[in-house]
Amino acid sequence: MDGKTALFSFTEDTKLYHVLTPEEIAEGAPEAEEYSLHHLVRFTRGTDEIWRLSSDNANTGSMPPSTYMAQPELDLEIPEEDSGAPDMPEGGKAEESSSTGSPTPGDDPKAFQAMAGYDYPKMISYANKHWKNYSDDWRKYDNDCTNFISQAMWAGGWKATSGSIVSRKDNKKWFYGSTKLATSYTWAGAENWYWFAQKHSKRTRHLASVWGLVYSDVLQADWDRNGNINHTMIVTKDTSSNRYLTYHTPSVHNKSLKKILAKYPSAWWYAHRT
Repeated sequence: MDGKTALFSFTEDTKLYHVLTPEEIAEGAPEAEEYSLHHLVRFTRGTDEIWRLSSDNANTGSMPPSTYMAQPELDLEIPEEDSGAPDMPEGGKAEESSSTGSPTPGDDPKAFQAMAGYDYPKMISYANKHWKNYSDDWRKYDNDCTNFISQAMWAGGWKATSGSIVSRKDNKKWFYGSTKLATSYTWAGAENWYWFAQKHSKRTRHLASVWGLVYSDVLQADWDRNGNINHTMIVTKDTSSNRYLTYHTPSVHNKSLKKILAKYPSAWWYAHRT
């Protein structure tokens, strides 16, 4: 504070209650979506000596603004430590996951999950515990969404590969180190995580529709459809009529997939069976 300006930092915690049918309540649908958003606000004192709010900077990370329209002009820069170009070109991705159709799994997720052998309840438990209360065991990134998903996968039994500063750009590697330079791009970069998870390690499988997602599956978004994935989320609850997603930057718990799809109609989606 310098007599003319004042800065205040605070965290906004909010619950928005879902409108649920009796069937959804019986299936255990979450009662609300929860938000935890950090704000840095600036007040400026005018010549009339009245203090007025002059700015409110909320850290929404890789999520586009709420005014996102069908054909946006977005400038979403992903910090180098969060994502980066791999050592070698990866070619084309799998076809985008459809966001239309009925909320139905479409296939039996149990067969793939049994073969994978991971502890899916632990993934969900980790996400539910640390969506807002960040774990001290891991470093926090400016765009923390994929870092958070990697932590959840680790909690469920994903094993790190070998790796070093030299190989951190290699999308075949997935590892966490004591510094950002000793951590792979695939750990905290949404685009890079896609290539490791689906192409190189085959730890996830492409889903043709977002409605094939079930609990512990991962959904990624390319907001501006430029071929670079921006955001990563995990399904923490599924019912016969909806899916609920949890993610970082901003910190959100159990957000309705129906609401996400309605809000960002022109995004490209990439759905993973974990």
